[in-house]
Amino acid sequence: MLKRDIGLNTICTHSGAVEDVVYGGAVSPIYMSTSYDFIDKSTKRYPRYFNTPNQELLAKKIAALEAAEAGLIFSSGMAAISNVMLMALKSGDHAVIQNDIYGGTRNLIESHFKSYGIDYSFTKDLTSKSFKDCIKTNTKLIYIETPSNPMLKLVDIFAIAKLGKSKGILTAIDNTFATPVIQKPITLGVDIVIHSATKYFGGHSDITAGAVASSQKIVDKLWDLAKDFGGNLSDFSVWMLERSMKTLAIRVKAQQKNARKLARFLEKHAAVEAVYYPGLKSHPNHDLAKTQMRGYGAMLSFQLHENYPALSFLKSLILIKPNMSLAGVESTMIMPSKTSHALLSEADRKAQGISDQLIRFSVGIESKKDLIYDIKHALNVCKK
Repeated sequence: MLKRDIGLNTICTHSGAVEDVVYGGAVSPIYMSTSYDFIDKSTKRYPRYFNTPNQELLAKKIAALEAAEAGLIFSSGMAAISNVMLMALKSGDHAVIQNDIYGGTRNLIESHFKSYGIDYSFTKDLTSKSFKDCIKTNTKLIYIETPSNPMLKLVDIFAIAKLGKSKGILTAIDNTFATPVIQKPITLGVDIVIHSATKYFGGHSDITAGAVASSQKIVDKLWDLAKDFGGNLSDFSVWMLERSMKTLAIRVKAQQKNARKLARFLEKHAAVEAVYYPGLKSHPNHDLAKTQMRGYGAMLSFQLHENYPALSFLKSLILIKPNMSLAGVESTMIMPSKTSHALLSEADRKAQGISDQLIRFSVGIESKKDLIYDIKHALNVCKK
């Protein structure tokens, strides 16, 4: 690697590559072995120890992208989240949790924390004061997700990091929606960055993975737990992920360009009551987005008028796929009330603004004109 600061696309392309010292191939070789020699070796390699050649070097790419000292690759985003939380918290501890978060994360907390003797508080809103008001003497973790899933709400990352440091509390963020292309929470003071690498890191809807980036000290502590929980990613998937991440910056920037235009189109359409996208001036956190994000991302949500039933709209789409996940090169839409946040109570969904008419839109790399045509066609078909 060059002995100088290198650009984002260079990090994506070259950092974390496994050198083919035998044949000099242009891409990383894949080491599928589950058994390695241990005699006279400084490192005892084993897939569950997160230290096979492919695992070890991809973690370096993640760390480089997030401006962190170290990283770990997990088998899923939820594996990454649960390992971080159980590393940071033990029986008798308390966590402050952002109220508007991914449904799977909230279900983990509400369904299992009590059985581990862990206490928690969800914030009343997303202001720094709300987080501060929730802190107790036994608080050990503050957890945020910004932009949030699915309402694209923002939290002031720097303010939360500053709050955590002033109280000696670890701070962790789910950076999945933004990616390090858009924002780097470590540079704003956050201790731990988490990704569902299934999403933008993978980018082609064919890999399930998770990632964590932090200081070497925290990653070492996390590794000590994770190696016993067994949430490692197979080396073939690691190899696929490293390949996919070479185009991360290019993909995200193309998707983001489309998202800005689609958000403006939807905001002006009579069938749409509201659009939630940080790049719109109408977004309540637009000014905050300009200070902590380099762009506004490729995720947005919108509320359909009651004369346009959401389910009928999704069924009427031709090009855009009504699929469960997000961040692939192809555009997808879902109803969060029926998918990502279905495990929440109706009252919790209502409190977060998640109605049955809310559509989450993961914007892909297709032609903007084709996406707009598809949406117009579906709206015409589903109108009551």
